[in-house]
Amino acid sequence: MPSQARIDQFIAQVEQGDHVEAIERFYHPEASMQENFSAPRVGRETLMAHEAQALRRVRSVQSRCIGPVFANGDRVVIRWHFRFEGLDGSILELEELAYQQWRGDCILHEQFFYDPAQLRAQRTPAET
Repeated sequence: MPSQARIDQFIAQVEQGDHVEAIERFYHPEASMQENFSAPRVGRETLMAHEAQALRRVRSVQSRCIGPVFANGDRVVIRWHFRFEGLDGSILELEELAYQQWRGDCILHEQFFYDPAQLRAQRTPAET
């Protein structure tokens, strides 16, 4: 079960933009991550590689936790808002819920829930 301090540290690292480092520091070696109901990715190294690849496809990412965070034993739910700036200057904003199961002070399973329609809601530089 994570302490509130540990959850706060995780959120702070993500909000600082240290996404790959947050996976390395806070995820269990056998962690899984799942987008909606797609097949999960498994293994911390796999998660880190996937995140690094995703970050190479954008110029910047702004991450913000929208509180409150819900924690009950080893289950944590975080509402996130992300703003991605593409290499072409396009903007994509995404809100999601991250449903986490922790083992001790590490995330063991995480499933993201979001409306896929948000992925089509890009704005080009001329529209912003």
